[in-house]
Amino acid sequence: MFCPFCKHTMIVVEHNRIELDYCPHCHGVWFDNGEIELWLKSIGSHDGSHFLGDILKAPMAETDEKERKCPVCRQGMKKVHIGKELPVLVDACPRGNGIWFDGGELGHIVKQITGKPAGEADSQTPVAAFLAEVFKARD
Repeated sequence: MFCPFCKHTMIVVEHNRIELDYCPHCHGVWFDNGEIELWLKSIGSHDGSHFLGDILKAPMAETDEKERKCPVCRQGMKKVHIGKELPVLVDACPRGNGIWFDGGELGHIVKQITGKPAGEADSQTPVAAFLAEVFKARD
């Protein structure tokens, strides 16, 4: 699979049934449909809807950021803001194939959900700690 941002080959990162496509070049991450729910459950968020909402029904975000193509179906993805504090701009496949996080964005979501900076694993499960470290937010 090729990165929708930098077009480099992504690698598969798997831990406890959560399989993500990760770009080691730009540090972006692709969640296939359903994987984000597994990830939210792994970090103790029983209801991630206040962060994710219904992404496909959310209004398109206004941005100058270049359109990205879904790595699965190659359609242009919809840009949507998720999160309450400092919303994060993500790219969602209009066919529901998955969600793309640019490098550092997933760490910001971890911080919003857990209330702790990415990498502080004392209240996180092992998979959440692993993901937080790999996808830590950049300041």
